[in-house]
Amino acid sequence: MLLLPETTLNQDVTAYLQQLAGRYGIPLQSRATGWHLYWQDDALVLRHTELPKQSPIQVNFASGSASYRRQHGGGMGEAIAKAVGLNKNRALTVLDATAGLGRDAFVLASLGAKVTMVERNPLVAALLADGLRRASEHPELSAWLPERMQLHFLPAQQALSTLAAVDVVYLDPMFPERQKSALVKKEMRAFHDVVGEDPDADELLPAALALATKRVVVKRPGYAPALADTAPSHQVKGKNNRFDVYVNAAL
Repeated sequence: MLLLPETTLNQDVTAYLQQLAGRYGIPLQSRATGWHLYWQDDALVLRHTELPKQSPIQVNFASGSASYRRQHGGGMGEAIAKAVGLNKNRALTVLDATAGLGRDAFVLASLGAKVTMVERNPLVAALLADGLRRASEHPELSAWLPERMQLHFLPAQQALSTLAAVDVVYLDPMFPERQKSALVKKEMRAFHDVVGEDPDADELLPAALALATKRVVVKRPGYAPALADTAPSHQVKGKNNRFDVYVNAAL
């Protein structure tokens, strides 16, 4: 649900929230329980009524962490860039079929790829849409981000069967948390609560392989088996995870 603030909003903001609610099928309410969207400091955030210590979650492509990664760590030497193949071809088209909060999609777009994000959860899709809105108004991002990042509100399986072919399909399905949940960042635990698991994750691989003209890249925790128990062509190891690469054709 989308909770309307108690303070009076101007007409433009009210119309914008109504538009988002209608687009993603999110009810507008004056009271909320559990996870809900909220308008705060000119941005849409996700918060929980019973978790006051949980910081509100938002998509902010211009945040300090996003900017730092783009300027200092999100280069061609990063594992995700090597796995997708941007170190060989910057002009790749990428379908991120499990976009989440869009952080990996943003890194790929900042390196030159044209990324289509797909998200099935309405609350997360609304966060992404609002993040794109604010990025389009940011002086450093507005010149390139709107042309390189698009959003579709669809289940991944439907997107893989209906959208146009791309060079690379990128998959990062939710995986069950390890028992040592203290190792997982607080925000990611919260995000896991909202979106749940991806029980159809194994089914995404063959559809992705059919759509991608060049390769499919699957992001996995280091302890997780290969998706659909299908061995990749090769792997690229990151600091906290790995990228399984399934090659259809040379870049």
